[in-house]
Amino acid sequence: MKRRHYLMVTAACTVLAFLLASARAQESVPRYELDPSWPKLPLPEGAVVGDVGGMCIDLRNDHVFILSRPDTFTGRAASNLTGAPAAPIVIELDADGKMVNGWGDPKLIDAYLHDCDVDQAGNVWVMGAHGGHVQKYSHDGTRLLLQLGKSGVFDSSDGTAKGKPLNSNAAQFFFPAGVTVDPQNGDIYVADGEGVGGNSRVAVMDRAGKFLRQWQLNRDGADKNIRPVPHCIGMSRDGLVYVCDRQADQVQVFDKMGNLKKKIAVPWKRYDSTKTGGGGSAVALDFSPDPNQRYLYVANQPNEKIDVLDRDSGKVLTSLGRGAGHFPGQFDHAHGIAVDSKGNVYVAEVDGRRVQKFRAVGR
Repeated sequence: MKRRHYLMVTAACTVLAFLLASARAQESVPRYELDPSWPKLPLPEGAVVGDVGGMCIDLRNDHVFILSRPDTFTGRAASNLTGAPAAPIVIELDADGKMVNGWGDPKLIDAYLHDCDVDQAGNVWVMGAHGGHVQKYSHDGTRLLLQLGKSGVFDSSDGTAKGKPLNSNAAQFFFPAGVTVDPQNGDIYVADGEGVGGNSRVAVMDRAGKFLRQWQLNRDGADKNIRPVPHCIGMSRDGLVYVCDRQADQVQVFDKMGNLKKKIAVPWKRYDSTKTGGGGSAVALDFSPDPNQRYLYVANQPNEKIDVLDRDSGKVLTSLGRGAGHFPGQFDHAHGIAVDSKGNVYVAEVDGRRVQKFRAVGR
């Protein structure tokens, strides 16, 4: 009888431990819901937002900066916007989604905007993939404080977009894709290689714009024959540099000197044979705001969703989005992502020409 009682108690404890572990696992998976009331538009005078090439957040006040590509109104999509006034190139929204500022000189800013970053002082770093340069603006956009690279010049054999990429030891770029600023010392990290015809490196400059170092994406495994395309870049609080290795469907993680720490796979399955998603899954990333930044958010463009990964293990815990489309919660060419200080997730869509907010639930 005593043995039977012992076995029953042991079994009950095992089941209880399993249930508690399962409950903790469920609690550790973040949950989100679409906020249909964000943003609170329209823009002034009926202005229309162009293709949204990227976005970033000022974490001091959770203001969101949206990059509206000016070439939308002069290039391939202009016929769909006949007579519509263009929105400001850089649109600043407050935490409630209300527009508080808009700025940008099309004579200075590259038309094919791709990414931005807000540094510790509130300055806004803006870059376009087809411009060959990176720019630092005052928070309100009234002053161009610094430019890395010459306008209209590419780091190529002939200085044009048709030349051979050089990956030079210099602060001149060829199809730059992403920018992030080290909060510790102000160093600027640029993912230089938006497309397969440009450079393929990470370049680092000091806060004054002096070139310091560069490195290529790692190619010592099954990805050895895939051309490196560093499509985005971000830095975690522990000083690791995360780079979207788009064509190889992964995120590569380095220390600040370019030493590889790990590779995180971002798998995808084609859901629509008519959409290629640019040929690779990892196009943008950001981190959760908790002290250890437990979660890594990656825009998985071919599947039109946002994968939420455990940053340490690289395991996909959940995802945001309902696939391709224009309905709320769906994405059309998800291309930018940012997370505010409360853990809310914002997703920018190129062809959708909008930014959607997913509110963190239970926090």
